[in-house]
Amino acid sequence: MTIVFKISDNIKPLMMEFYKDRMLDKKPPYSVFQVKEYDCVITLYESGKVMFQGIGADIEASYWIEEERIKNGRHINIDGTEKKNTTEKKILLNENTIGSDEVGTGDFFGPIVVSATYVAKENIDFLTSLGVRDSKKITDDKIKKIAPQIIKKIPYTTFVLNNATYNKNWSEDVNMNKIKAILHNKVLVSMKDKNYPYDKIVVDQFVYPAKYYEHIKQASKKVVDITFMTKAEDKCLAVAAASIISRYVFLGEMEKLSKDLGIKVLKGAGPNVDLVGIEIVKKYGFNKLYEVAKMNFKNKDKIKKGCNL
Repeated sequence: MTIVFKISDNIKPLMMEFYKDRMLDKKPPYSVFQVKEYDCVITLYESGKVMFQGIGADIEASYWIEEERIKNGRHINIDGTEKKNTTEKKILLNENTIGSDEVGTGDFFGPIVVSATYVAKENIDFLTSLGVRDSKKITDDKIKKIAPQIIKKIPYTTFVLNNATYNKNWSEDVNMNKIKAILHNKVLVSMKDKNYPYDKIVVDQFVYPAKYYEHIKQASKKVVDITFMTKAEDKCLAVAAASIISRYVFLGEMEKLSKDLGIKVLKGAGPNVDLVGIEIVKKYGFNKLYEVAKMNFKNKDKIKKGCNL
């Protein structure tokens, strides 16, 4: 897998600081730096373009794609293309929809949580009144306030993939996009089997449709009448509601994990997360990470280094 996109000027120094301890002495022509991980090569060019190559490219790129969204309002797809601002309708106001969304794929700690909801036309005003939108644009406090109201009124299903199972199933042939596709299909099948009178099934596009269907080809039951959309959380209330429920469940799982460990675990995959990992290893041993973290993330190697392992 290869992902290429141009980074913003304010992201470049953050990227250089993040990778400074792993930059190779030799670098390709016209490049600023190159880093070689065991499953990904990262190269930043003088032009501002950054290239991620290898089976871990989607994981590595997703961190910087999220930084671009948060700091610059840019919406870069996982294939490196960028969604420009358009006058496209924000919400499917007059349709009954089933939608799904996930959280946790960019977090070293905590599970992957995928939810699907069914939003009938008569519930659109209810969700709009709560300020339902993409959960990444809502504070955790508001998520905790509105999610129980959504859960009480809107039909939904949720699946939680713990990290022990995630680590057991991760391989070169089963990367993050495949895991996401399998889990989306799982919750969509569950919702479709309830026979709600839907007009569309909407999924936020994280991979080309043909590749999505290839990822789920071995599933015993498949949902194939999907409308794929970029930025679907802003256009479809069913996806937005699923995003909020997933985030709510994820936050609960993170709080439970922190309580069980006696150590506050953090979201994301940045340097502060590495410090938490080092604390966990010193208290419980390195193998404890296989239960609580995604071991294909680069944080694992930085934590080992921090613990002199």
